[in-house]
Amino acid sequence: MSSRMYLRSACFLLLLLAAPSLVALDIVPAPPQIAARSHLLMDVHSGRILAEHQADQRVEPASLTKLMTAYAVFQELKSGGMKLEDEVRVSKKAWRMKGSLMFIEVGTTVSVKDLLMGMIVQSGNDASVALAEHTAGSEDAFAALMNQHAERLEMHDSHFVNSTGWPDKKHHTTARDLSKLTRALIAEFPDYYPWYSVKEYTYNNIRQSNRNRLLWLDDRVDGVKTGHTESAGYCLITSAKKNDMRLLSVVIGTKSEDGRIKASRALLNYGFRFFETHRLYEAGQSLTQMRIWKGEREQLDLGLAQPLYVTVQRGQRDKINAQMRVNATIMAPAFKGQNYGNVEVSVSDEMLNTRPLVALQDVPEGSIWRRLVDTVLLWFE
Repeated sequence: MSSRMYLRSACFLLLLLAAPSLVALDIVPAPPQIAARSHLLMDVHSGRILAEHQADQRVEPASLTKLMTAYAVFQELKSGGMKLEDEVRVSKKAWRMKGSLMFIEVGTTVSVKDLLMGMIVQSGNDASVALAEHTAGSEDAFAALMNQHAERLEMHDSHFVNSTGWPDKKHHTTARDLSKLTRALIAEFPDYYPWYSVKEYTYNNIRQSNRNRLLWLDDRVDGVKTGHTESAGYCLITSAKKNDMRLLSVVIGTKSEDGRIKASRALLNYGFRFFETHRLYEAGQSLTQMRIWKGEREQLDLGLAQPLYVTVQRGQRDKINAQMRVNATIMAPAFKGQNYGNVEVSVSDEMLNTRPLVALQDVPEGSIWRRLVDTVLLWFE
């Protein structure tokens, strides 16, 4: 380790030791220096970015690609397009794949669930191709499906050409895009996400361990995925939970497996030590009632379609300020989910989150008499 890197590490350790007094003074130190091509630390619930470096730099994702492969397959399972019990016949292309494998054999049939476990736990390239072909008919068609999901998730700097992460100049993403993908996977598929915490899996009498060593080293960690090629370096996306706070770290392009472990732990320790996340409002909770004109009823409940979380520095909960800005005049008919304003959350004049205020129920137009009366009353408003 160079003297400069040693000095940085020593300074960060001193800051951690002094953390109680720093938090009390509303001071948060700069994030740790990470020896990686790019990185990002996010709170999963609120979406707030707590640390980042070169997060929009295009990188080769290696096997982190398989998060999008899994996401696309999970969507098909959710829609009913396939089932976990479906049997998939292994093609020559899947069988001939190199790199990390679950060792499926050409011409045999393997269930979708076994293939998913082989891809998630063992990072099997053969399993990824078999799933892609079963889902979309060919890996090329599946790549087009992956890109459609990427566009919907606003992964603007990502493009996929295969299901495995096999190197290709046209196959790229960013740390920020990967955080969007992983956050969506965790939120949308709570029944499948626990598979990323499985430490080992046996198929064809071959037992293999999960490549994510943090599953053994840190009790807070419950996923997500490793990746490595010579050109991409060592990569790791990690999710960890402590109490009600869940963090997501993305580390791209370290020089060693130990490097990605140390970088991920440093980011997670920083986030859990200096920040806290609070759920301010529940989904569907009535936050305010507004007069609705010319409707069957006179009051319209407004709230949020999704829970609202806010991540702040430790000790700043009392400084959270939430304001509602609502349309001045609301006319019937109103439809559930329709936007009528915003909730704005700030801390010490720093805007942290803005969410739409939506109608929590339908309010159809009232009778002719009600509309006539409200027309007259509106003249005096």
